[in-house]
Amino acid sequence: MTTDSSLLNSELELQQQEELYQQLLLQSVGKLQSESPSSKVIRPKPGICVKTVLEGNKEKVFVNICQSNSVPPPPDLSREELVELLQSEDPSGYRVPMSLGEPHSEVDNNSQCCSAYDVVINQEFFQSCQNDPLFQQFVILVSFEGLENKYNLELSRDWKVLKNRKFLGSISEQNIRTKSKPVIQELLSQPEFTLLVEPPDGDPEYLIAEIRLPGVPSSGSLLLDLGEDRLVLTARPSLFHLDIFHPLQVDQENSVAQFNKSTELNSDSDDGPVEL
Repeated sequence: MTTDSSLLNSELELQQQEELYQQLLLQSVGKLQSESPSSKVIRPKPGICVKTVLEGNKEKVFVNICQSNSVPPPPDLSREELVELLQSEDPSGYRVPMSLGEPHSEVDNNSQCCSAYDVVINQEFFQSCQNDPLFQQFVILVSFEGLENKYNLELSRDWKVLKNRKFLGSISEQNIRTKSKPVIQELLSQPEFTLLVEPPDGDPEYLIAEIRLPGVPSSGSLLLDLGEDRLVLTARPSLFHLDIFHPLQVDQENSVAQFNKSTELNSDSDDGPVEL
């Protein structure tokens, strides 16, 4: 049996072209990542300082609501729409983009130790809300809810906006993400994924991400990073990279992941009630 050498040469050329394509693709991805970083450091401007306490132990807490145009604004909202939103049974359809800083220990005017949190929202949105007490209360409320969801707190709704202080402590830099859309970076292959919520109707309690990873032999080659609203999965060496943002907030501590060897499926189930 003889073999046509021209066929072998064609297959070799195709293989070489494929290898060259993958090299160029990896170089292009690296260049895009360096030119378009996914986050940047900002120094917000002071806004208002809100005084409240923790429910239970009544520990004093200060919330510094700051402003920066590096944070995107929320969708336009009229006063009439805000009233309807606050009166609705499910106000979670409207979200205010914000950056939540880490807690820092401070000393109040009575030389007592207390905790302070920094919340950064869009500067133009912040300024417009100061002209209407209802909008200001709405900003304070969503800031409290954001901190409660992230740090497992319960803040008293009996708050006070300090008149002569815009910030407690010192303004710290914050690292915010610059990518607002889901990003899937194709390296050697593009992973297929599906996002599901349970139950499918009503308020979701679970977010389930199913990611198909053909060619990945075990979970030992996977790096999975789960944030409140972001999922990043990398399969080494440079097989897959998945970086997506989802519209829900999940309980990171109670999230679980499973790898199915027979289907080469990595399933990340984000366990926890959705509270926006």
